[in-house]
Amino acid sequence: MITDKFRSQLRREAEVWRTEGLINDSQHEQLAQRYQFNAIDTSSRNLFVMVLIGLGSILIGLGIITFVAANWQDLSKIAKILLLLSLFVSVNTTGFYIWRKSHDSNQRLGTGLLLLGALILGANMALMGQIYQVNNPFYELMLAWGIGVLAMAYSLRLTSLSLLSILLIWIGQWGFAIDSLFNNSWLYQQLSWSSLLGEHMPILACVMFIPLAYLCKSRWVFAFSAIAIISALISNHYFYAYGIGRLFNLSNLQISGWAIALLFTLPPILLWSYDDFRENRAISKSFKAISQNLALIYLAGIFYSFSFYSLWNNWSRESSETDLEKVSLFPLINLLILIVIGVWQWLRLANRISRHRPMQSQDLTTIVIGLLIVIPVSISSWHTYVAPIPEFATFAFNALLFILSIGLMREGLTHGQRRAFWFGLLLLVLRILNWFFLANTGLFFKSLVFVLCGVGVIAIGLWFEKYVRTFGNTNN
Repeated sequence: MITDKFRSQLRREAEVWRTEGLINDSQHEQLAQRYQFNAIDTSSRNLFVMVLIGLGSILIGLGIITFVAANWQDLSKIAKILLLLSLFVSVNTTGFYIWRKSHDSNQRLGTGLLLLGALILGANMALMGQIYQVNNPFYELMLAWGIGVLAMAYSLRLTSLSLLSILLIWIGQWGFAIDSLFNNSWLYQQLSWSSLLGEHMPILACVMFIPLAYLCKSRWVFAFSAIAIISALISNHYFYAYGIGRLFNLSNLQISGWAIALLFTLPPILLWSYDDFRENRAISKSFKAISQNLALIYLAGIFYSFSFYSLWNNWSRESSETDLEKVSLFPLINLLILIVIGVWQWLRLANRISRHRPMQSQDLTTIVIGLLIVIPVSISSWHTYVAPIPEFATFAFNALLFILSIGLMREGLTHGQRRAFWFGLLLLVLRILNWFFLANTGLFFKSLVFVLCGVGVIAIGLWFEKYVRTFGNTNN
């Protein structure tokens, strides 16, 4: 879509080109007709008018809200409901009309009104609950609100509404997980719409969010969708571990080992092997790159979190026993489906690698990532089920973090990618600084390390930027 800003810049440049003799009057007229230079001033006036209308509408709305708030207690239930519904319908109808009939800047106003309508939906739900004295948990409001906004996002295919719905459902999911953790209700069989939604959120999030990313053709929606899916899997991984414990009659220590194994393996397996297998490879590659970047970020977070000796040394072997007979097994179907999807995707990757002769660099990267997923599980399993190895586990996870950071820096140097190089360098510097923070050394030595790290980062950064410019000129 050609914006007014682009046409304004093009009109100024076209005038300069005609003055310098680069184009003649006929070519200038063709550009003016093609990009409608004469309509730019009209669009600017229309934008100014729409901004004034929008500002005035906001002030009118604030006045109405203030008036209603002052007389809210005196209104009957029917009057309150009609007032809330009329506000919701009027704002969304106006926003939809402007969004559908307008273009460019005016369309943004319609999008803003639709987003305001989605926010009003949540306020209406909360006030309806207050009117009828419904005392449900806060996370149920967020889940219901998110589902309502999700329906709006599917019908309009707007990125803003999609991101809002994902954020609301994500908040509701974590609210459910935290509430269940403190009340121990997530270990026992319960039947309510919110508990079913929270327990099965990893699969439901795949169904709700991933198709929406393709409908909106938005990388942001896909990235937020992937984060929401993995977040739901992390919040429920102990629930799945307790289900496995009931199936195989495991102790609490063994259940903890299963929980850590799921935390180490399933999210990076799903993220790195993601592929939509669509014919439009341009979309597939962009989304696949996002998914793999999230896998690298997740692995970096896992390696960093488990690279401290105190965590392995204080690994608890004693915890209160849980009545596993009361644990629901039905949510394990989510875990089974995700495992099947992950195994199937990695089998496709293995088949693709076996057909490549000679092996490509991406195939070698996939093999290394597979090893970086398997090794942590082996270490944690040995530490849990065979014998405690806190010193070796700490060394191994620091080594894995070092390997990942060096690999990212190498990838950045090979392909001239700034984000990969700087992310790898950040991981390396962060781990070095943590070592010296925890070490029993004097402040003078620590200050010296800070100075050396700062000088090193500046020197490496300047060298890398020079290398990237040389790399770009060489490719061109």
